[in-house]
Amino acid sequence: MSKDTIPLAGVIGDPISHSLSPRLHAHWLKRYGLRGHYVPLHINHADLPEALRMLPRMGFVGVNVTIPHKELVLSIADTITDRAALIGAANTLTFTANDQIHADNTDGMGFLSNIRQTLPGWTAAAGPALVLGSGGAAKAIVSALISDGAPVVYVANRTRARADGLKEQFGARVSPQDWTRIPDLIGESALIVNTTSLGMTGQAPLSLDLSHLSPPTVVTDIVYSPLQTELLQEAARRGCETVDGIGMLLHQAVLGFERWFSYTPMVDNDLRAAILAT
Repeated sequence: MSKDTIPLAGVIGDPISHSLSPRLHAHWLKRYGLRGHYVPLHINHADLPEALRMLPRMGFVGVNVTIPHKELVLSIADTITDRAALIGAANTLTFTANDQIHADNTDGMGFLSNIRQTLPGWTAAAGPALVLGSGGAAKAIVSALISDGAPVVYVANRTRARADGLKEQFGARVSPQDWTRIPDLIGESALIVNTTSLGMTGQAPLSLDLSHLSPPTVVTDIVYSPLQTELLQEAARRGCETVDGIGMLLHQAVLGFERWFSYTPMVDNDLRAAILAT
């Protein structure tokens, strides 16, 4: 890219109007005085292969990927990182000088960075982790926890077969569990992660028996609407450290921004305020 070219990046999805990524990247571009633009791109599934090949020709240096395209982009990309291949999904695409598509998944990195920003020195090696859900976010988080040294990751899902699938995908340190086992597992876990949409505004509540929950268990929820879910509120009442979900969104964006705009941005209170502002 010549020095006179203004970098273009964006986020692709269907739908896309809900995405906070344009606000996030616009904040960084303005804050650091960088040349560049980041735009939302509504692309349907059928048009995805053609659209991705066209974007670098239009001056795009990369895009974030959201639902429902995270899996399909792997079949289109020219190169794929090991972590994206293991997870089976990508959320960050970078276009090279020769229009090649490089796929990566930064969700797990964003998850770990979010916890460590709130709790410096925290490590997944502290003890067993309990992950609720088995969707795309759960896969990225399970992969990250294993890489960070978690001795065992309990995965509880209402459909047990989907939890079993994560063991097949990630290996022996994943322990699939029935949803009914959650109350007992809570007492054994050093970390509890809700990756489901339960508890989100407009969704059914996450109804759990938390009677065995106590410090020093850390509780986090990837839901960020509301920012303080009922799970986090109850965990705090019981004296546990809690980590809200907005930070995962912010931290997962760092690597893509760095690659596309050649600057490493900060995740701080000013950014959080900008993203949470209505």
